[in-house]
Amino acid sequence: MPVQDPIGPMQKSLHSRYYKALLVELRAARAERGLTQVELAARLDTTQSFVSKCERGERRLDVAELRLWCKALGIRTADFITRYERRLERGR
Repeated sequence: MPVQDPIGPMQKSLHSRYYKALLVELRAARAERGLTQVELAARLDTTQSFVSKCERGERRLDVAELRLWCKALGIRTADFITRYERRLERGR
């Protein structure tokens, strides 16, 4: 039996409320640490353009990339996911 959120089936779109909440958390985590996209990009050994595309939802992050992103921000991936889950709960 497929796993579904009580609100509905899993959405694959970059435009789902779930992915939008993830993008909000990515930007918030960076901003809370006082980092610019350029500074985060340097920590990730990538370009500012890559960071911008990820934060705007033009480029999806996979789990391994999310882990590196969190590490570059100095936060545990588990803590980031907890924040993300709380945001989803508040958004219902």
